[in-house]
Amino acid sequence: MMRIFRCVMASATLLASQIPLARAAEQTDLLLVLAMDVSRSMDRAKFLLQRQGYAGAISNPQVLNAIESGPHQKIALCFIDWSGPFEQKVVIDWTIIDGPAAASRFGGLVADAPRSFYNSTSIGAAINFATARLARAPFEAERHAIDVSGDGTNNAGPDVQSSRDQAVAKGILVNGLVILTDIDLAPNPRHTIPPGGIEKYYRDNVIGGAGSFVMVAEDYNSFGRAMVKKLIAEIATRPEQHRLVPKVAATKAVSQGRRTAK
Repeated sequence: MMRIFRCVMASATLLASQIPLARAAEQTDLLLVLAMDVSRSMDRAKFLLQRQGYAGAISNPQVLNAIESGPHQKIALCFIDWSGPFEQKVVIDWTIIDGPAAASRFGGLVADAPRSFYNSTSIGAAINFATARLARAPFEAERHAIDVSGDGTNNAGPDVQSSRDQAVAKGILVNGLVILTDIDLAPNPRHTIPPGGIEKYYRDNVIGGAGSFVMVAEDYNSFGRAMVKKLIAEIATRPEQHRLVPKVAATKAVSQGRRTAK
């Protein structure tokens, strides 16, 4: 019996010596989930403008400069589509962005990705899904953030404030990018034009964490410019600066009477 035990232990020791130690997770400056609204309010033209805006912003030279300014000179991105309560999809899983080549590849995948859904607007479920993706990221970073883009209120699924608060309790920063369009073109004003406007709705209900902010695209054509400014703000901010980042808008909102949230 003792001989068998010794043989087993010897075999286990030999096997263990042949297995390399698990590598520590690669360090990055930021883990960021880009969560794109593909609900019913996004017609084909608006969907494509969002896709192109994200793709162009990721490889923008100013964004790449912001990445290079970090201690690790790299960030990790995960891109998701979201719509209704059970409609969230990983379009591009966690990817290191450490220079123009990686950014260009990621942007190309974003631009070419087909639409995943076309349903209601569950911001709360999107935040929950993004929070789970951050927990499973194969990389590490001091800062974790969720970047939610959209043009309407939460109208299905879990309570958005509760989802936001749960994410913030885990140390996640939740930022927003809202899209404004002509009030005359709003098909569902109660959804896309809440009291005070969609920017106020996002400030009150969606964003959270020290230094969280909402940026505004006055229309879908300015989405790409707003996305560039938003990425720079998220990437360049250091952990110790979180409490110093003001809530800002990428473009100046004009009067609610003529142009407001779609």
